[in-house]
Amino acid sequence: MAKDKKLVEQITSMEDDFAQWYTDVVKKAELCDYAGVKGFMAIKPYGYAIWENIKNELDRRFKETGVQNVYMPLLIPESLLDKEKEHVEGFAPEVAWVTMGGNEKLPERLCVRPTSETVFCDFYKNDVTSYRDLPRVYNQWCSVVRWEKETRPFLRTREFLWQEGHTIHATAEEAKERTEQMLNVYADFCEQILAIPVVRGQKTEKEKFAGAVATYTIEALMHDGKALQSGTSHNFGDGFAKAYGVQFTDKDNKLKYVHQTSWGFTTRIIGAVIMVHGDDSGLVLPPRIAPIQADIIPIQQNKEGVLDKANEIFDTLKKAGVSVKVDDTDKTPGYKFAEQEMRGIPVRIEIGPKDIANNQCVVCRRDTREKYTVALDEIATRIPEILEEIQKDMYDRALAHRESHTYTATNYEEFVKTINEKPGFIKAMWCGDRACEDKIKEDTGATARCMPFAQENLSDVCVCCGKPAKKMVYWGRAY
Repeated sequence: MAKDKKLVEQITSMEDDFAQWYTDVVKKAELCDYAGVKGFMAIKPYGYAIWENIKNELDRRFKETGVQNVYMPLLIPESLLDKEKEHVEGFAPEVAWVTMGGNEKLPERLCVRPTSETVFCDFYKNDVTSYRDLPRVYNQWCSVVRWEKETRPFLRTREFLWQEGHTIHATAEEAKERTEQMLNVYADFCEQILAIPVVRGQKTEKEKFAGAVATYTIEALMHDGKALQSGTSHNFGDGFAKAYGVQFTDKDNKLKYVHQTSWGFTTRIIGAVIMVHGDDSGLVLPPRIAPIQADIIPIQQNKEGVLDKANEIFDTLKKAGVSVKVDDTDKTPGYKFAEQEMRGIPVRIEIGPKDIANNQCVVCRRDTREKYTVALDEIATRIPEILEEIQKDMYDRALAHRESHTYTATNYEEFVKTINEKPGFIKAMWCGDRACEDKIKEDTGATARCMPFAQENLSDVCVCCGKPAKKMVYWGRAY
């Protein structure tokens, strides 16, 4: 039992050091490890299984809206990247360059994609000629490289996995509709599958994506009160199309530029799952993305019939659509319990000789540690019910946490005091002036997370300068 205790104690308390707690959970739950190149990560099987579940469900939802998957080149010629000035300037500090091919210097530098708007534009200009070819609604699953100065596993790495959707349309209205549609796909996915409540809104001019007309975002609140941008969708208008010559002949027989969108969702969302739901024992995974939903732990497994019954439960649950495993290793039950908690498996099923004699098992929820006695005859229906209860309760707790850590400020003194003393979102009015946005960041470290679609009139004046207010904004310190 000493080993069991040590396993749990290896995780730093989140109240003592949240950053170290996060790193401990990532490492001890075996989600990823550091790679040979600084800022890169090796995603382990359990971490990748979580990403696969995220990817598969998102991909299904994308395709329901008409999205088709494609794949574009990894390398981008510098001359191609340079065609859209604002876009290039936005990414220049983060770009990794390839300058050699074998032993020879390349005639032109090649950028390792930080994002693929330019490549898609180059492709589209030859792929589309008529309004009959539109819209093009494409997506690719890939990795990108951004040379971040400071890194943290999943949250900010120099290479990360993501999907990037790229669409072109005949009209500005269609592009705007697709941009908002995909943001809502992300928001619904976060809330329904990841049990993470999000605020939907638009980024300010300062915070929008380089080269975009408008950027929409979903913002989530972590346990420590910091915000995390969890998915973005960008409306480019026809700016990229003009820079790259992406035109089509419309119904009126006139040559026009397409209207473009892009939208992305990355492995940083795994960091959000950790920081929204985790506790001092490790991961707490929402059942709908958990690689293993139920962990069967035999008690006194050397006794006759115990492993047979565990495997019988396994078969029953597998047929019921539950992702399940039997932990028949030679570790002690206490160690297995701690390991199940560390890895965030939603349900633990304990079965031993006494349970078998009573035709029952003990079921323990990972999120609340509540225990139930369940008849073996009812396990095929009861376990899925418990998993759904866990999913709902995790969302409700995360929402309650966000609501209890969302504050309102109507003057600057109140704003500064709140941001310094109460970590979380602050709702406050803003005049729309970049100078006020810059001052707030300089004074407090808080940024404009978004201008929510659901606007409120908290006062008539800007919280910073006192001039007439134009928008209510969610502010906060962020990852």
